[in-house]
Amino acid sequence: MHDQINEIMKQTTFEYNILPKHNLENFFVSEANKEAYNFIINKNKFNDYSILYGPSKSGKSHLGLIWKEMNNAAIYDNDNYNDIIQCKKNIFVDNFLDGLNEENLFHLINHCFNNNLKILLCADKLVSNYVFKLKDLSSRLKSFNFVGIKKPDDELIVNLINKLLYDKQIIINNSEIFSYVLKRINRTYKDIYLLVDKIDKLSLEKKRELTIPLIKELI
Repeated sequence: MHDQINEIMKQTTFEYNILPKHNLENFFVSEANKEAYNFIINKNKFNDYSILYGPSKSGKSHLGLIWKEMNNAAIYDNDNYNDIIQCKKNIFVDNFLDGLNEENLFHLINHCFNNNLKILLCADKLVSNYVFKLKDLSSRLKSFNFVGIKKPDDELIVNLINKLLYDKQIIINNSEIFSYVLKRINRTYKDIYLLVDKIDKLSLEKKRELTIPLIKELI
């Protein structure tokens, strides 16, 4: 386990701060998100109408912004419907189920179909688990391609914690800390972010190097 974690840590020692936050090179690819990553960067016509789903904080927005840059797309929200519907650009809609205006989205999708434009929608859950009032919209979405992000694996957990702590100017060089965390953390993206926030707060309070006894206070 230690050797595996050390290898992961070696692979992530590049200068995070010189990379744009949501660029392609700053996205960590592991078994948990490899399928979604490959799907997003594939320019095959098959991917023109797609829904990317996965747990909160799993990197959907990051992948969506990568797709936006690769496809010169506009970002849609409920406030810019009139502007978007009048332009001939591909469209990215993040968290499309939040505050959803079903009629607007239906017309937006038709706009893309009729003008040979691409559209990517992101959501925290499967569309099949959402009850749409507008049956035509539900029918349209069933024709989309679906790709998901899975729960984080060991490699992704270590990478995420490393990167998020680096952003807070906290560096962990002891692989045993990661081994301890991997055995005890709830394997959700939200819990990873929550742990990092707790570590940051504890680090500020204690003002000393992180150790396993300190981490034990948090997990």
